[in-house]
Amino acid sequence: MLSADVGDFEADESQYLLSDTDTETRTVPMTGSRRLCCFSYCIRNFCSWLCDCMVGCCSRRRQLAARSIRVGHQTTEKYPPNVIRNQKYNFISFIPLVLFEQFKFFLNLYFLVMATSQFIPELRIGYLYTYWGPLGFVILVTMIREAVDDVRRRQRDNEVNQQRYKKLTSHGGQRTISSANIKVGDLIFVEKDQRVPADMVFLRTTETNGACFIRTDQLDGETDWKLRLAVPATQKLETNEELFSMDATVYAEKPQKDIHNFIGNFAKHDTETEESLGVENTVWAGTVVASGRLLGLVVYTGCETRSVMNNAAPRSKTGLLDLEINNLTKVCLFFQFLDLILNYILVSSCGEDLPLSYGLLVVRDH
Repeated sequence: MLSADVGDFEADESQYLLSDTDTETRTVPMTGSRRLCCFSYCIRNFCSWLCDCMVGCCSRRRQLAARSIRVGHQTTEKYPPNVIRNQKYNFISFIPLVLFEQFKFFLNLYFLVMATSQFIPELRIGYLYTYWGPLGFVILVTMIREAVDDVRRRQRDNEVNQQRYKKLTSHGGQRTISSANIKVGDLIFVEKDQRVPADMVFLRTTETNGACFIRTDQLDGETDWKLRLAVPATQKLETNEELFSMDATVYAEKPQKDIHNFIGNFAKHDTETEESLGVENTVWAGTVVASGRLLGLVVYTGCETRSVMNNAAPRSKTGLLDLEINNLTKVCLFFQFLDLILNYILVSSCGEDLPLSYGLLVVRDH
């Protein structure tokens, strides 16, 4: 009898597990709240993915890599333009960046909070213009100063970018181009007392010994002249036009910040000869030719040049007096909070219904 009951129970249990009721229970259609939760989950994931993509696009930088350049031929790869930009702001970012730089300073942020608190009637002390007037005047003067400095930086950049140079062309002539239009692979002449527009490999010079001197005081601060040597294989040529008929390639390492080292080689394929290149065979952007006239092959332009990679971003001007006042403001705020806490403790110990002025009297008596 017991075994029969157990068998019936097992049969009923298996029938219950395999019944349509259980299937219907497990496939209950989604309610409105569950649909809303799934929809919000999808929207949240999409927004997170979109933010990650935007951050990745904004922070992504071009990968620096070594390059091989055929002498006398234009390169097919894309390299940065030879444009110098030392500006700190543009038309859109000027006001937000200036306000951020100013209110990042603790002194200005403190007065901004104090001036904003005066819009609350319970905390108002005096007139609003006594708070917003000095703060607005300081911010306005700072914005004018930053605008003037940025305009001057823009003017200096335009002078450098519009400087004219002579480019050797395959037709046997010379064409005048601006510094901003120089590209990797161009053959550029640099005259005596003229600034080098880009990082170049020194190919030829008018000096008979194949050497010239350059001034690097604007690059490394040293006033003594540096000796540079032309590549022997190209210096031996009779004319400059023979550079276009020779089958040669210059290999240059990836752009580096180190201005005292360079790894490269010059390969002449028709004779299967190679010559190693060092820093003595290069002229960096920002240096000045001190003797002779040189012809160089451009290998790095724009932000990939040594001079730009070693430049620091322009900073806002802050005087020592401003820093001292900023530190004193932090000390004053600390003592204000300490005085507030002490008054609150003394007033609370005397009674919750006592006014704050009575607490100040207690502090005085103590």
